[in-house]
Amino acid sequence: MEVLNVNNLWKNYPTFSLQDVSFSVPYGSIVGFIGRNGAGKTTTLKCIYGLVHADKGEVLFDSKSIAGNEIAVKNDIGLVFGGFEFYLQKKLKTLKDVVSRFYPNWDDKSYDHWMKLFALDENKRMKELSNGMKVKFSLALALSHHAKLLLLDEPTSGLDPISRDELLDAFLEIVSDGEHSILFSTHVISDLERCADHLVYIRQGKIIFNGMANTFKDSYRYCEFNQGDLNSDETGDVLHCRHRGDVILGLVKPDSPLLSKAVIERKASMEETMLALERGESDESFDI
Repeated sequence: MEVLNVNNLWKNYPTFSLQDVSFSVPYGSIVGFIGRNGAGKTTTLKCIYGLVHADKGEVLFDSKSIAGNEIAVKNDIGLVFGGFEFYLQKKLKTLKDVVSRFYPNWDDKSYDHWMKLFALDENKRMKELSNGMKVKFSLALALSHHAKLLLLDEPTSGLDPISRDELLDAFLEIVSDGEHSILFSTHVISDLERCADHLVYIRQGKIIFNGMANTFKDSYRYCEFNQGDLNSDETGDVLHCRHRGDVILGLVKPDSPLLSKAVIERKASMEETMLALERGESDESFDI
């Protein structure tokens, strides 16, 4: 069952447009939303939450239109965007007291749990927090009203590796009961390797992959070849083909006959696959 359905979403700007964006977020899942800068990730998240009005399409939360049930639905959605830069002189406790008034489901015990987990002192002022601590505080607020769905835009940006690891552990804990879900965009693709079970990949406003993360990870093999072992036609079958001295490297399909010629061959990482699709000679659609 899906907590979120995005159906045929369109949004046109003078220099950019979302085009027929559709995907869903199942209950109990972590869905990674990837694509290069300007691909449409943030615009899509803003359309989902209603911060931007879509030209066409609909967004359903628990099978109900968000547009027609905005107040009730937003009690069940936690939203975290980067750049928490307002009220810098205020203490965290003061900000918490203000935010909590907007949510009937606010839970002080949950708030205390996340503040302790993230090692945040609510007597500190916003200006005293690092960028990573600001992200953690935003998450603590979003998690403290029992949101069924978290919409997160670059939640691990600015975090050191240990803090990112702690945050990903928190994500896995949140969805473990099968009643909560997370949709988050990120440029740190290695985070998705660790925690995402679904993946949505957007390029130039169009969804080119929407499916299981393992399917994406299994779609290509990373290979290295001796230059003399491939002819020009064969190098054309190597995605993002590059030369390093006498070695040819790139990605090939897992059923490619070229695998038998590889001197090094392994599963491609998510990041390698995305980089190859963005920079290599790939089709407009993702072909698995």
